[in-house]
Amino acid sequence: MARIVQKFGGTSVGDLDRIRNVAQRVKSCVEAGDEVAVVVSAMAGTTNQLVEWAKQVGPMHDAREYDAIVSTGEQVTVGLLSIALQNIGVDARSWLGWQIPLRTDEVHGAARIEEIQADEIIKRLEQGQVAVVAGFQGIAPDGRISTLGRGGSDTSAVALAAAIQADRCDIYTDVDGVYTTDPRIMPKARKLDSITFEEMLEMASAGAKVLQTRSVAMAMRHHVNLQVRSSFTDAPGTLVQNEEKQMEKQKVSGIAYSAEEAKITVVGLPDKPGIAAKIFGVLADLHINVDMIVQSASADLQKTDITFSLARIDLEKAVSDLTNLKDELAFERLVHDNNIAKISVIGTAMRTQSGIAKRMFEVLSEKQINMQVISTSEIKISVLIQADYTELAVRSLHDAFELDKIG
Repeated sequence: MARIVQKFGGTSVGDLDRIRNVAQRVKSCVEAGDEVAVVVSAMAGTTNQLVEWAKQVGPMHDAREYDAIVSTGEQVTVGLLSIALQNIGVDARSWLGWQIPLRTDEVHGAARIEEIQADEIIKRLEQGQVAVVAGFQGIAPDGRISTLGRGGSDTSAVALAAAIQADRCDIYTDVDGVYTTDPRIMPKARKLDSITFEEMLEMASAGAKVLQTRSVAMAMRHHVNLQVRSSFTDAPGTLVQNEEKQMEKQKVSGIAYSAEEAKITVVGLPDKPGIAAKIFGVLADLHINVDMIVQSASADLQKTDITFSLARIDLEKAVSDLTNLKDELAFERLVHDNNIAKISVIGTAMRTQSGIAKRMFEVLSEKQINMQVISTSEIKISVLIQADYTELAVRSLHDAFELDKIG
């Protein structure tokens, strides 16, 4: 017997037939003798519709009321799935975030989980009942419903798995695992049998959309075994696990990309302490996440330029607020570009094997792709390029590192 958390995303519960399919999958797990908790998202498209309605009624809406609106999508799904399970003979009960309770901080719309009091759920699981839990939501210190931000259902599932000490957390989606890159761009992309937490974290942060960054970080921190599987086939998925020795056999595990990037260069800043802190303080106050940062000094060492990347949707807001502070920051001008992509080569073997950066840069040079910004971590090399070259860069790098071959 194992204790398993199964998480089903919006496409997996997109209509009533798919919800019935999920119920059958859960039933099979129960009949195998496992204790099962299920975390579900809203039906595909529902959250987008709810968000749009909230914006139309009041663009400057109260975040607490926003949470009350958008959390209803998951409430519908847990009820429907619970009924579907009951109708096929499975004892099941729905749980909303406040009923568990799953306690969060006070940041409505982007709350972080602080505690899950799972004693009652554990007791029900031990009695053979399936817990059907609404993802994405919890209860804030003010007693109101809070939501975790887009993709929060993955985070809910991992947090619940940690709280109930589950043996595994299976993330069911519309793909059957983690691939070496996006198969829509590179048909030769290969599904990975396993990947380390660190690699998955880097791939998620670099643009891979299979798992959310927060959920991977939480799983790594709490030692939750993850598996990415398809809702529509019984094929084995991809295990996300701690680093193993055989991972060093291949130089690179994957090529990730994000085609929704933008770049800002603040030109002619005074080269003195505190300037960078002011710039990124402004962006932090706007809840804008900044990724790659490069600072370069001028020839006379009196001025400096700072270049950074950010999500394309945040560009207008960032430019507007920085422009308003031009006199205070004393910079000469802002240069920005919204047609940027980030390409990343990822693999734990970079710790021990040389030449990966050299090969990456050679490949991009051969394809006449200009690298605008470069950043590295212990297991990742990322570059910013013009978005028009995204597919060419991904395909070329995938071929160059022979990722279609089993390492």
